[in-house]
Amino acid sequence: MKIKGKKIAFGITSPFYTFKYIIIEIERIVKDGGIVIPIMSTYAYSADTKYGKAKNFVNKIENITNRKIINSVGEAEEVEADIMVIAPCSRK
Repeated sequence: MKIKGKKIAFGITSPFYTFKYIIIEIERIVKDGGIVIPIMSTYAYSADTKYGKAKNFVNKIENITNRKIINSVGEAEEVEADIMVIAPCSRK
């Protein structure tokens, strides 16, 4: 599937140890011309863990996508996208 010009809502949840891999995929999508709309759960957006401070991940993702991360249900309800990604998507 070609993603150039596609709007991709990218929902990010915890666990935090996956963030470094998620960031790699976001970079790849942006490089391929996709428009990433970053969305994070409230917990993922604000928590600090042994894997790092959420604010560091937030800043990195906002810099890559050139968009402010959506972190509230109200804002997320307004998102219009061609594709929705939830990462990580675990069975727990």
